[in-house]
Amino acid sequence: MGLFQWTQRPAQVLQSGGVIGPDERLPWPQTGLMGIQHVIAMFGATVLAPILMGFDPNVAVLMSGIGTLIFFLITGGKVPSYLGSSFAFIGVVIAATAYAGKGPNANIGVALGGIIACGLVYTLVG
Repeated sequence: MGLFQWTQRPAQVLQSGGVIGPDERLPWPQTGLMGIQHVIAMFGATVLAPILMGFDPNVAVLMSGIGTLIFFLITGGKVPSYLGSSFAFIGVVIAATAYAGKGPNANIGVALGGIIACGLVYTLVG
């Protein structure tokens, strides 16, 4: 399967208990609606999580975009996914940096070191 070469499946496949495979897609109206839902869900995580941790949300959006493009190229477009921020880090970052929730996080280096270490572990596991 090449990049952007999906087989279209009718929407009734889902209604009858079927699934849409990685090399398939719904008709364009349903694909568009699913895309809008995905953007709304992921925008909240990508913008809200960095704000709660005292990071710059602009950097988070840029890095999630770059990560998503790299992921999309590595998988050859077979797994359309968006890589965004994780709410799993919020409690740990706030605890490790003693962030009070106002303005930029003054101890961001401590948090970023831990996040990079987690990223390396995720890479090894993956």
